[in-house]
Amino acid sequence: MENNELLTEYMNAIYQNIKTAVQSIEDILPKVKDIKLQKELAEEEDKYLALEKECELFAKAEKIEGIKDNNWLEKAKLWSSINLSTMTDKTTRHIAELMLLGTFMGFITCVKDQADHNGVSKELDEILSNLKELERKNIDALMPFLI
Repeated sequence: MENNELLTEYMNAIYQNIKTAVQSIEDILPKVKDIKLQKELAEEEDKYLALEKECELFAKAEKIEGIKDNNWLEKAKLWSSINLSTMTDKTTRHIAELMLLGTFMGFITCVKDQADHNGVSKELDEILSNLKELERKNIDALMPFLI
């Protein structure tokens, strides 16, 4: 595969991971009653949006036109999953659990993307590293809501 294709693939993998997190927060935030959890999720969303912007700026600088959000089917599956799961249980604990599961999945995806794209781009490695660190911090921040 050509280097530009690898770069685009790597960038899109990171971008879609971030977009999934943002969509999850946007879908679940209206269901959250706990003010502290609302604040935590809003802060997380701001940090994901900053990383999203970094990806977009990187794509622009590298003249990558193939930047892709998740497809409509993935978005619909995520939205449906959140809405079905919170239909009968909107407790703070349950919402924190859902967000933790998604965050763990996002972290795992980061690890796999890093391994799959080793040596492709130092700049993207840094964005991915920042995303992994954000995921790690979010896990720590969400754990107390399970208690």
